[in-house]
Amino acid sequence: MTAQLRRGLLDGTWPPGSKLPTERALAAETGVSVTTVRRAYEDLVALGLVRRRQGAGTFAAHRAEEERAGRRVVGVLVPDTSFYYPRVLQGIEKELAAAGARLVLACSRYDRAEEDAAVGRLLAAGVHGLLLVPSLHTAADPGRRAEELLALPVPVVLVERRLAAHGPGDPTEHVCTDHEGGAYDAVRHLRGLGHRRLGLVVRSDAPTTAPVESGFARAVADLGLPAPCRESGAMTEWDAGRADRALAALRAAGVTAALCFGDREAALVLAAARRAGLRVPEDLALISYDNEFADVAETPLTAVSPPKFQLGGLAAQILLRRLAEGDAAPLHQVQLRPRLVVRASCGAPRSARG
Repeated sequence: MTAQLRRGLLDGTWPPGSKLPTERALAAETGVSVTTVRRAYEDLVALGLVRRRQGAGTFAAHRAEEERAGRRVVGVLVPDTSFYYPRVLQGIEKELAAAGARLVLACSRYDRAEEDAAVGRLLAAGVHGLLLVPSLHTAADPGRRAEELLALPVPVVLVERRLAAHGPGDPTEHVCTDHEGGAYDAVRHLRGLGHRRLGLVVRSDAPTTAPVESGFARAVADLGLPAPCRESGAMTEWDAGRADRALAALRAAGVTAALCFGDREAALVLAAARRAGLRVPEDLALISYDNEFADVAETPLTAVSPPKFQLGGLAAQILLRRLAEGDAAPLHQVQLRPRLVVRASCGAPRSARG
C-alpha cells in the first residue's frame, strides 16, 4: 500500500498540495483495512511525502526543494526501542540530521516474521539504505540469513551484529561493540584488585552472551586464574529466587568477585548479597555489563559501558558514505571497545583493605 501511494504521489495522481482521500475512504476504495492505510500514511509522513493538517486532512507535500537537494532516506530496524537501542538511535539521528538525511524507524520486537515484514515496509517506503539489527543469533543458518539481507536492493549496514564464527569470511558491512574486549577488561580490572576466584552471571538468551563469555574465558586463561563459576538463565528466569541460587553457587565456589550480564541481573545479585548479609564490595565485588542503570543501584555498580551513541553515529556515517560512493567505498567492519566505568561495587585493591 505504501508503494502504491508513493507511486501516485510521484506520477502526479496527487500533485503537490492536493488532498489525499481519508483513510476510511481509501480503505473502502482499495479493499484493504483502515489499519493498513493508516500505516501507509504514517510511512509517507515519515518520508516527508505527505503532510497532515489538523482538522483538514492529508496533503501531498511540496517536495521539489528536497528532491533537488538529493535528500537521503535511511531505514532503521531495531529489535527494541526501550532498552539498549535508544542511545544507538540518538547517534544515528544526529549523523543523519547533520547530513540532511531522513530516518524511518521500524521495530521487530525480536520476532523474525515481524523483522521481515518491517524490512518490506521500509523498502516499500522508498528508503535509499538500511541500518539493520537483525536476529542473526536465533537464525538456523546465520550465514544464509546474512546473505538474504545483503541481497536486498539497497545498501545494508548491520548494527551490533556480525558473523563472528565466519572470521575473515564474514561478508557483511557492520559496526559492533567489542563485547569480548569489554569482558576481558572487566576480568583484568578485578584481577588488578587482587581477586582470583571469579564468577560469571549471564542471560543465556541474548546475542551478547556468547562474546561476553568468550572474552571472560580468554582473560581468565591469559591471567592464569582458576576456572570460574558460571551461572546462567534466560532473561525471564532471572528473579529474586534465581539470584539467591546464583549467589549461593558463587559463595560455594569461593568467588570474591563477579561479572554480571546485564544491569538487571547485577542488581538482582546485589540484592541477594544484601539478603545474605554480605557486604559489597568487601565480601563480593561486582561489575555489571551494560551500564543502562548501573549508577542508580543501591551500591552504584562498576560497569562495562558499550559506546552506544558513538556506534550509532558511525554506522550512519558508513551507510551515507556507501550511498555516496557505491562500490568505490571500502567495506567497513568495525568494532568499538567499551569503556569500564568504575564505581563503588568494586572498591579498593584487596591488599589495601583494612
